[in-house]
Amino acid sequence: MKAKRFGEWYELTLPLDWEGFTIDYILRNIWRAPKKQIHFMRMENHVKVNGELINWNSSLKNNDKLQLRLFVDEDFGVAPSYKDVEILYEDDHVLVLNKPAHMDTHPNEERQTNTLSNAAAFYLQSQGEYRNVRHVHRLDRDTTGAVLFAKHPLAGSILDRKLEERIIKRTYMALVHGLLKTKKGIIKEPIGRDRHHATRRRVSPSGQQAITHFELIKTYPKQNLSLVKCQLETGRTHQIRVHLSHIGHPLAGDVLYGGKPIFDRQALHAAKLDFPHPFTMENISCNAPLPGEKDNKSVMLAELLQVLPSDLT
Repeated sequence: MKAKRFGEWYELTLPLDWEGFTIDYILRNIWRAPKKQIHFMRMENHVKVNGELINWNSSLKNNDKLQLRLFVDEDFGVAPSYKDVEILYEDDHVLVLNKPAHMDTHPNEERQTNTLSNAAAFYLQSQGEYRNVRHVHRLDRDTTGAVLFAKHPLAGSILDRKLEERIIKRTYMALVHGLLKTKKGIIKEPIGRDRHHATRRRVSPSGQQAITHFELIKTYPKQNLSLVKCQLETGRTHQIRVHLSHIGHPLAGDVLYGGKPIFDRQALHAAKLDFPHPFTMENISCNAPLPGEKDNKSVMLAELLQVLPSDLT
């Protein structure tokens, strides 16, 4: 699909297979935007066709120019704060950052400013973009790797839906205690809160459905560790940590779930993120290198977590 930005407006050339669609149909059924968002765009005249305001139920033709006012200045939602973070992918609609360890994805209290969302806000501000910072998913504080942000409300709504429908694929690398005997498998165990611990989760019959696919990549017999690739079908809090601990292989460094403190954090890295672009539907694939850490334990962790691109397919 041909598309181009003109200032605050985003222009898409209507493809042949969209001929006969209406503005209303595209927003409701193709992009599946929330009703409140659709109403706002209609009332604020944020959609035009060939430079004109038209009836939203009028049929569109092949090569019509559908114009959307998407790039409007907003409040950041969080305080911009500089942090040195790596950009894995960026365009007018999305931003993917490589989260370092010991950093929350978003503020958990009003005055917190040292999160990835604060860093994203600072970066956007430095580029002259004033956008509410919308994380599509999140990572635990001590988990590293790729995090997806949407730059405007419509992209956020579309990507939120893709995440719900399990179309956004997240691939993790985990270093666990013990030598796995099973090469690959699926863990289907519901996860709920642990009533004995405020922050811990546990496998519980009354918990939410949780599905983790895992595959053994390599073993380190000398250290009694295994490198495991994990892919999530669901996104429960601490899901990989709970599931791997449940099968007897807690993450190295994850003392909350039975791991030994051989590292200063759980050995979990979000190594790859695949998602369809919210408008062009092109598949975007981001490989996240392990963020640089300088102490000896972190260097050893980085060496053990090293993977080849072929391991992530």
